[in-house]
Amino acid sequence: MDHAATVRACVRAALAEDLGRADLSVDADVTSRLSVPAGVRGRARLFAKARGVLAGVDCAVAAFMLLDPAARVDVRLHDGAALQPGALVFEVAADMRALLAAERTALNFVQRLSGVATRTRAFVDAVAGTGARILDTRKTTPGLRLLEKAAVVAGGGHNHRIGLYDQVLLKENHFGFARPMAYGEVVRRCVTGQRASVIAEARTVAEALAAVAGGAAVVLLDNFVPGAELRAAVAAVREAALAAGRTVEVEASGGVDLGTVRAFAESGVDRISIGGLTHSATAVDLSLLVEGVQ
Repeated sequence: MDHAATVRACVRAALAEDLGRADLSVDADVTSRLSVPAGVRGRARLFAKARGVLAGVDCAVAAFMLLDPAARVDVRLHDGAALQPGALVFEVAADMRALLAAERTALNFVQRLSGVATRTRAFVDAVAGTGARILDTRKTTPGLRLLEKAAVVAGGGHNHRIGLYDQVLLKENHFGFARPMAYGEVVRRCVTGQRASVIAEARTVAEALAAVAGGAAVVLLDNFVPGAELRAAVAAVREAALAAGRTVEVEASGGVDLGTVRAFAESGVDRISIGGLTHSATAVDLSLLVEGVQ
C-alpha cells in the first residue's frame, strides 16, 4: 500500500470510529445535526500553539476531504517544517458539519505525528556533525506504523525495517532458541539463500566478531556503554570487516536518551536506533479555529 492509500485508510478508520458509521455520514454527529443547519459552509484555520516539527498534514487534510469531497484546503506548511506559536498550517473551507466532525480526527493525527517528528529532530540535532544516523524501531502505535515512520523521516531520522518481512533482525531470543547452533552459524544460515539484509544483535565483542564472520550487513551492539567500551567494540568490528573485505555498518541501541545519544554517536557508530522516537513522543499543541460561515 502506498503512502496516500495508507493515509486514507487510517483516517477513514479513525473517522468511522468517531462517527460510529462506516459510511462516514456526518449526520451521525448528533450534536452538529441538532445545532448546525444543513448546507451551511464554514472556514477554519489550523495553527501551532507550540514549537516543534510538523508532520501529518496529509492526514488532517484527508479527514476533511473524506467528509466533504468539495472541501478546499490551502496548505501553508508541509511536513518537516519548523513550527512556532501562531504559525498557520492550513486554511480549510467546507461544509460546517463536516468541519466539526473532522476536527478532532484531524488534530489527533497532526498533533501525534508532529510529536514524533519533533522528538526525532531533537535526537538528530543532538548528534549533528558526528555522521551517526538516528533510526526508529517497530515500537509504534498499532495500525499507525507507516504514518509514524513517515513522521520520523519528517524529523530528519531514518527508518529501520518496516516490519518482520523486509529485513532479518536476529536478536537475543533468536540466538537463544537456535541453540546448540553457534552464533556465527545462525547468522550464516540467515545470510545464505535470501536477499534481505541481515542485522545481528551482539551483546559482547565476541558475538560482534562472529556476526561479521557470519556475513551480517549490520552489527547491532546492544546495551554497550558509550565511550571507551563502545569505541573498542566498534573498532573490532571495523577491523574484522576490513579483513573480510566487506563493509559492515555498526548500530547501537539500548540506554539511549537525549542525554546520552551524543556520547553514543561519538563512539563511532554509523546508526543509533531509538524506540522512544515513537513510543514516547509527546503531542505538539495545535488548534483548529472554526471561524464561522463562508
